[in-house]
Amino acid sequence: MNAFLSLFCGFIFAVGLGLSGMTDPNKVIGFLTLNKDWDPSLAFVMAGAIAIHGTTYFLFRKQKKPFFAPSFSKPATSNIDSKLIIGALMFGLGWGLGGFCPGPAIVSTVSLHPKVGVFVVSMLSGFFLVNVITYMLSFRKDSIQ
Repeated sequence: MNAFLSLFCGFIFAVGLGLSGMTDPNKVIGFLTLNKDWDPSLAFVMAGAIAIHGTTYFLFRKQKKPFFAPSFSKPATSNIDSKLIIGALMFGLGWGLGGFCPGPAIVSTVSLHPKVGVFVVSMLSGFFLVNVITYMLSFRKDSIQ
């Protein structure tokens, strides 16, 4: 059931990204560029997500566990540290310059556009590099102690 639910939610997410324009870098850049030509339409994407989550959270907040999982997942930490700040700045830089963030970029791979491919390969390389650096730093930290 979990695999089917994940497949269903992923499909709904992908269709929503396509319909809303989130897979069009020009539309995203138009939203992020605050000038006389600003396109506020993508604000509805966030408003829709907040409305759906807020409603379902209110309806199911007293549940002891989710319908299809043994427990609720919560973030391990809520600390605002340098790793979070640097990551947020780099994410914003990539999104602001490229017009893509991970979800829409992956959905856009079906277009087979070379620029999308370059973006996704670069993004995956960045994910890999972060894992390598994190591993090396944790290994170095352990060997120093």
